Amino acid sequence: MAAGTVSGLSPTEAFALIGALGVGAQWLAWRLHLPAIVLMLVAGLIVGPVLGLLNPEREFGTLLAPMISVAVAIILFEGGMTLNIRSVLDAAQGVRRLVYIGAPLGWLLSALALHYAAGLSWESSAVFGGIMIVTGPTVIAPLLRQARLSRRPAVLLQWEAIVNDPIGALAAVLAFGVVLVRREEADFSHAALTYAVGIGAATVVGLIAGRAIASSFRRGLVPEYMKVPVLFAAVLIAFALADHLLHESGLLAVTVMGLVIANSHLPSFEELRRFKEHATVLLVSGVFILLAAGLNPADLAALDWRAAAFVASVILVARPLTVLIALAFSSVPWRERVLIALTGPRGVVLVAVAGLFGERLAALGIADGAQMGTLAFVLVAVTVVLHGFALAPLARALGLVASETPGVLLVGGSRFTVALAKALQSQKVPVLVSDQNVRRLRGARAENLPVFYGDILSEAAETSVELVGFGTLLAATGNDAYNTLVATDLAPEFGRDAVYQLAGDKIDSRRHTLPVSLGGQQFASGLTFDDLDQRMIDGERIGVTRLSEEFSLADWRDTRHGALLLGWIAPTGALTIATAGREPSKLAPGTRLIALAPPAGEVPSAARASRD
Repeated sequence: MAAGTVSGLSPTEAFALIGALGVGAQWLAWRLHLPAIVLMLVAGLIVGPVLGLLNPEREFGTLLAPMISVAVAIILFEGGMTLNIRSVLDAAQGVRRLVYIGAPLGWLLSALALHYAAGLSWESSAVFGGIMIVTGPTVIAPLLRQARLSRRPAVLLQWEAIVNDPIGALAAVLAFGVVLVRREEADFSHAALTYAVGIGAATVVGLIAGRAIASSFRRGLVPEYMKVPVLFAAVLIAFALADHLLHESGLLAVTVMGLVIANSHLPSFEELRRFKEHATVLLVSGVFILLAAGLNPADLAALDWRAAAFVASVILVARPLTVLIALAFSSVPWRERVLIALTGPRGVVLVAVAGLFGERLAALGIADGAQMGTLAFVLVAVTVVLHGFALAPLARALGLVASETPGVLLVGGSRFTVALAKALQSQKVPVLVSDQNVRRLRGARAENLPVFYGDILSEAAETSVELVGFGTLLAATGNDAYNTLVATDLAPEFGRDAVYQLAGDKIDSRRHTLPVSLGGQQFASGLTFDDLDQRMIDGERIGVTRLSEEFSLADWRDTRHGALLLGWIAPTGALTIATAGREPSKLAPGTRLIALAPPAGEVPSAARASRD
């Protein structure tokens, strides 16, 4: 069915379709372990150019451009809120080089690729080359979650993407200003002063807005229930004000604003950041669907070999040269340089800004400016698909994955946690034992287990513990309240279905029962810290048993009376923690059971106590 043969949707119906496709694509990507951005691009192309069901310009008219601009601004603000200065300390040199050297060098090399490979004029190449500095925080974030990169290369890619995004937009503004001055024969010094004042004003707007929000929140001038609405309103005001002073400088203002708030040490920062992350997931989905659906089939059909040459030259020449030259003679290890050089996905900002300036160049009489939007989308599509499927294997080949198998973080250095960590480590499951008391970590150190001395919720843990390498959290200290705090605070990081804690001493008392929104799932069959510690003192040990065709789960239960099943590792390597509602009736051969039990032939301590 050709585009345009389907009657238009109402704006409400269009919003509903975009929401369903965007969120549905993200959920399907999670289920299938595929890059979400790829599925969103495919969904947008199907409902747009292929079926003609959704035409953003038809459904939203003049509101389309400001909708995308505001969405991009909020996305960049949320990105700025992730830029905690402490997280970049060991990667600061690499970030500075990627910004100070990489940005202008990337601009030059991208412009050369556009002129000689894509065949664009120098005017269009200079403007488009500036936009291509950006590497897309909207794409980097989900790729990093999927690839499970080590912390430092992940930080480098994240900071480069977020910091260079507004710089790329401003580079395009400057290049367009030069083209405009040449075409209209205006005073260059006056134009340069205007742009310098605009950029400076945008930076000041971001600083003032960020400090004003931080100060008002810290002094209690805004109630808790209004903090998120006030934050949203402030972002929109800062963006609109800076954009009014100099077009596209609003992106710089909101990024600076987010950076200021991220480093203001606000008590409510985590709640604000998580809400912004949720909003960003929706916005990224919507913008990608809109941009893909808005492509003109005729423009796509007009692409020739030059488009392929352009994409290849950017991926294989411009990006690698930019990174390798920028990071030459730096402290960044060569493996990380190679990974970053071969990772340069583009995202929403590139397509949105390229389409905007392409229209402006075409209006000035530069005909090939109209090709910028289509070329930008092709580059985004190719890099997203390429890096979506290649980043994880490349990181594994270079040894830059936090862990091949999702590990287990055990909070509490007791006899029980040390024995459990040792059993898991023997099965090639990465572990880390954390405790605030250095003496309680002696047992773990004696068993050569990785340890973290300190509070797992501290700022030191944020910078030294690669939480991305762990898929399961077990809060198992002797302090029930601390276990609940750890499980509650880290649940958004791990996922609530992967956070567990020991039962409290007074769990049966209604007066001490916590709401379901706090804490994690109970494991170890409801036994408390003291119960487990006593069983360890009585000589029980944690062991691993492999099931087979001849020795099933039922056989194990028949022969290991009183054994406490803690979890099992499937033949695929997936770890499952046993809970009261997760007792297996049958497990496949090859499954490895992890259980606490007395030595063979002995009566469990619980049975002895009842008999006495």
